[in-house]
Amino acid sequence: MPDRTEIYPPDDYNRALIENVHPTGWQNPTPAPMYNLVVIGAGTAGLVAAAGSAKLGAKVALIERRMFGGDCLNFGCVPSKLIISSSRVSEEVKEAASHGVRVLCGSEPDFPKVMARMRKIRARLSSHDSVERFRELGVDIFLGEGRFTGPNTAEVGGAKLRFKKALIATGARPFHPPVAGLAEAGYLTNETVFSLTHRPRRIAVLGGGAIGCELAQAFLRLGSDVTLLHNKPRLMDREDPDASEVIARAFMREGMRVVLGDWRLASVTNINGEKILRLEKDGEKDALVVDEILVGVGRSPNVEGLGLRDAGVVYDTRKGVEVDDHLRTSNHDIYAAGDICLKFKFTHTADAAARIVIRNALFHGRAKLSRLTVPWCTYTDPEVAHVGMYPEEAVAGGMEVDTWAVRLSEVDRAVMEGREDGFVKIHTRRGADTILGATIVAAHAGEMIGELALAIKAGVGLKGLSELIHPYPTVAEAIRQAADQYNLTRLTPRVGKALARWLERARRS
Repeated sequence: MPDRTEIYPPDDYNRALIENVHPTGWQNPTPAPMYNLVVIGAGTAGLVAAAGSAKLGAKVALIERRMFGGDCLNFGCVPSKLIISSSRVSEEVKEAASHGVRVLCGSEPDFPKVMARMRKIRARLSSHDSVERFRELGVDIFLGEGRFTGPNTAEVGGAKLRFKKALIATGARPFHPPVAGLAEAGYLTNETVFSLTHRPRRIAVLGGGAIGCELAQAFLRLGSDVTLLHNKPRLMDREDPDASEVIARAFMREGMRVVLGDWRLASVTNINGEKILRLEKDGEKDALVVDEILVGVGRSPNVEGLGLRDAGVVYDTRKGVEVDDHLRTSNHDIYAAGDICLKFKFTHTADAAARIVIRNALFHGRAKLSRLTVPWCTYTDPEVAHVGMYPEEAVAGGMEVDTWAVRLSEVDRAVMEGREDGFVKIHTRRGADTILGATIVAAHAGEMIGELALAIKAGVGLKGLSELIHPYPTVAEAIRQAADQYNLTRLTPRVGKALARWLERARRS
């Protein structure tokens, strides 16, 4: 695990970040005789649990070995969305002519300034997750390596902490693929890519999931020559196949080289600063020469060095800590939340899980993880957002499915914006308006999916959504249009004849 100070470059922005999330000269407090809750890990799950518990009057200790804010603030959501934002502006300038706008002086992305802007805003946002803020909330902050020493005790920096309940929220880290020569050649992960200050001329991105796709498109738009390698038949292979197709088209239209299928990265060598990837597929060999390699092929749970066996906590080095539906571990006084245990490794699920832990650990609640309605979004352009079940999941569960789809080429606002490549799909129980799941591919799909998440959570069906008024023109009208499709199926021949007779009598009366 890198040292807390290993965040580059060492400029004023990163120094401000460090002073917020792991301040120099910090002195750990004297432990209280007993804590209601001891939290190990100050990422999203740990911070939400610690703040919420302290505000309710609990005595809370929060242990962090590296940086408050975890991946989301330091190496994930915040820095990635900041450079994605800059890359979208760059692309919009390129598209200006298609909207009748002439860019007189020309333009090109200034990569060092893009990254400086990212560091500046990340430092500004870090105040929300700062050590000082949580100290002011009454949380005892311990910076250092924390580990369990028994079923109800933990240790950090030689200090012993006794607790009634504890929470493991140590998150996950990038998976390091065992490819010959890769480590020696050097590569980037989400923990190091945001330290770049100069644009790589050529970059290979390994992995076509959310992280790989988001950053591949961002670097492409910021001027890098990008090759995206994904050893599956399609990008974002866990998403709707039509969504994968839209994203692949967008990438290739913008000039990205996309390599899919059953290829194998056999080895990597570094010759005079050039990194040579040797690929194999069906007996054929190929080579790719780049300046940087970005690896985004999964996550590994941070279970090492926590003393989990001493605490009686069952875990797996690949899957993480085992929890039940109430987020309890095998030691029912210890809970887990966030990437260390959840299937959906998102900031918002970590937040939601932490709130479950507060209710269950401190107040004998019975809140269940399985009752959550979890939407998610991949911030490519267009974005891909989903909530609920995919059709194949519903069918596997014994449910027949109807799908209601609207292409954005049928939505006025999308046509006006020139953003017609996308869709809204809503899946319902066969013959009913009960919403099982939905996928949206659109420029701001992440902003739209909440309407469908709320509908699922509140039990509002397509009939109810068809009665919801959207401002005109908005892309969200596509949701109502899908609901209207369902309403038309209710107009059976028998109902149609009855309505016709009614209207005929009305004309004659």
